[in-house]
Amino acid sequence: MNRKYFFFDIDGTLTDHRTKEIVPSAQAALDKLLLAGHFVGIATGRAHYKASDFMHAVGLKNMVCCGGAGLVINGELVQNLPLDLFKAKEVLREAEQLGYGILLMLDDSMKVHAKNNLFREQVGSRKEPTAYIIDPSLDFEALESIYKIYVSIPSEEENLLTSKETLGSLRFEPEYLMFQYDEKNQGIRDMMEHLGAPLDEVVVFGDDFNDLVMFDPTWSNIAMGNACQELKNKASYITDSNVEDGIYKACEHFGWF
Repeated sequence: MNRKYFFFDIDGTLTDHRTKEIVPSAQAALDKLLLAGHFVGIATGRAHYKASDFMHAVGLKNMVCCGGAGLVINGELVQNLPLDLFKAKEVLREAEQLGYGILLMLDDSMKVHAKNNLFREQVGSRKEPTAYIIDPSLDFEALESIYKIYVSIPSEEENLLTSKETLGSLRFEPEYLMFQYDEKNQGIRDMMEHLGAPLDEVVVFGDDFNDLVMFDPTWSNIAMGNACQELKNKASYITDSNVEDGIYKACEHFGWF
């Protein structure tokens, strides 16, 4: 059997949404895939600092993170790409002119930077642990790298931010828009180039809309039974839901153990 290169989404794929913990049969599958000699990693939109503990907890050392911008190989962060600086500054200029609050992630940590407290005044605090660094002297134009941008623009007003389409954006909360690297498929390609391994041996598992970009016709794409229909439509195979041992059953089905 050829060595496969597995990449698993975290939320809703490896983990149970109710418990936030890895599904026991999914952990068993990861262990057996490693034992069989396969490459096993995570593919997540989470920042490196947010995903590392989970990666280690489930016994893995490899990860595509930061939406594809970050690569961890054998426990070492070997790549973490910032946003396109020119496009990011265009978004910042327009958002500021429109009067929306702005938060910036400038490194691999929970710290976000802002000129003022406008973001929290408009939409409240982010719904995750965050350290707010308020610096009235912050100069957007002088920044040399930006990893994420948060803009307090509601979904019904997104059309006002015309520069939005030039930079990848995601909306997980109705109150604000997030700009981050969103190319997990490219991150997997970058990983495979680092490893010198063939793309047609890649296998990805996912469940939600943010995994659509990861489902690439070059490799095998497995949708969980609990996946959105759009992802199932792109899948090369649909397994049972994650809490019904879908990952384990798919691996058994293809003889990967």
